Amino acid sequence: MPVHLAPPDPASLLPVPGVELGIASAGIKKPGRKDVLVMRLAPDSEVVGVFTQNRFCAAPVTLCKEHLHDHDASGGIRALVVNTGNANAGTGEDGLRRARETCASLAGQLGLSARQILPFSTGVILEPLPHDKIVAVLPDAIADLKPANWAEAAQAIMTTDIVAKAASRKVALDGREFVVTGIAKGSGMIHPNMATMLGFVATDAPVSCEALEAILRHAVNKSFNCITVDGDTSTNDSCILIATGATAAPVIMDDGDPRFNSLRDAITELMIQLAQAIVRDGEGATKFMEIRVEGGRDEAECKQIGYAIAKSPLVKTAFFASDPNLGRILAAVGYAGVTDLDVDRIKLWLGNVLVAENGGRSPGYQEAEGARVMAEAEINVRVHLGRGDAVATVWTCDFSYDYVKINAEYRT
Repeated sequence: MPVHLAPPDPASLLPVPGVELGIASAGIKKPGRKDVLVMRLAPDSEVVGVFTQNRFCAAPVTLCKEHLHDHDASGGIRALVVNTGNANAGTGEDGLRRARETCASLAGQLGLSARQILPFSTGVILEPLPHDKIVAVLPDAIADLKPANWAEAAQAIMTTDIVAKAASRKVALDGREFVVTGIAKGSGMIHPNMATMLGFVATDAPVSCEALEAILRHAVNKSFNCITVDGDTSTNDSCILIATGATAAPVIMDDGDPRFNSLRDAITELMIQLAQAIVRDGEGATKFMEIRVEGGRDEAECKQIGYAIAKSPLVKTAFFASDPNLGRILAAVGYAGVTDLDVDRIKLWLGNVLVAENGGRSPGYQEAEGARVMAEAEINVRVHLGRGDAVATVWTCDFSYDYVKINAEYRT
């Protein structure tokens, strides 16, 4: 079982007015597996997204960007289609054709245009998308469309995930109550740059496209852009935020609206929960680590140092072994790329244990104390740079034998 991560309770996942979800089994990678998800959105829903910065981005990422760019002319995004088992990445023009045909088929069955559909894929890279299998089960997914299908949807988008990832919360805005619900998947190839592997979050609050984009940028930078499992940025990273506006209220136009911050914070908290769930379910993970870097000149350099620690194979294997070989953390701080660090001002804590200060080992540090903290399943690492007031937090997991085994056997 992943580190302190239980499957979501379906009863805790709140339907979002204006969103229906349907699941089907196409047998893309494994016979009988639920591996296709369709989400149908209410008319006039606002939809925004962020995507991988990997230059080898997948065909569905390219199409999503095109369709979102043209959403005003097309009549708005009205449906999403997701498949697992095949990433449709590294597939060239043929991959784009297959993704377009999937969108066209779903659009025809829902009475929409193909440009009103957003496609998503996750799974093996460099393999042709078996879009005929997906198209064949779209009627099943459509027949299954229900507002309460969030738990099943979270399961349908899993790949190497052990546990489905989903969360809900209610938020009161000016005396009216709205829902925020989201699902995500990810376990390996996790080092997001503008998004997570796949994430879909929806609310029934009425929000303008511009305000929704601002909320998404803020939430992603505080959540999915603060996690790493293995340092690899996926070809398919996509995070979508939907505001259906299905519960009547005045539209939140911008950050000057007094309701803006409350909604932004609720969405951010939910995305942090989903992002941490991805780390807790990291491939082969046995430990969850929070790395907090304080005292930087700006948040960017704090995050830069935090990521250097979090993605270091030497640091991550030491945590797996419960070995307080903590010089590896100092080495990562030193090579992170912040060239004018004064190492004599840096302090390092493991849990509440001061490990290093004044350029070296703290005089009071005892390795037995470090070993005690390293043996825990959840570990806090804190670094103080002594050069400012900025702070950033990054979440990661350890590297175990199982990480190698899972990825060595991924296609078998």
